Amino acid sequence: MNIGQAAKHSGLSAKMIRYYESIGLLRPAGRSDSGYRRYGGDDLHVLAFIKRARDLGFSLEEVGRLLALWQDRTRASADVKALAQGHVEELNRKIAEMTALRDTLSELVRHCQGDQRPDCPILNDLGAGHCQP
Repeated sequence: MNIGQAAKHSGLSAKMIRYYESIGLLRPAGRSDSGYRRYGGDDLHVLAFIKRARDLGFSLEEVGRLLALWQDRTRASADVKALAQGHVEELNRKIAEMTALRDTLSELVRHCQGDQRPDCPILNDLGAGHCQP
């Protein structure tokens, strides 16, 4: 199938497929006599793998490592688990950071009167900058 069909089947854009090929996540596509990229079932399977890994928030570097592990039939599942566990820990760190940001902003919103007066704790906080000259 051509790149448009591969994009439709994989849920990725043709631009992303070309990008993944250019950075080595996807092997270079075969070409038709007229020079168009051609993708087969194995390519679609790899694209589905990449899409699912990206949907789970893995970085491109992590996806590359996961692909290498996936394609290595002699791998230890412990290697895969360690990579995934590291990603879970990073997600937990980001969740904690986002929760703290949400709580801080919620507190500022709670203290803002939201009326016609110019005083606004949200803008006061942002204007404070929290940095030392």
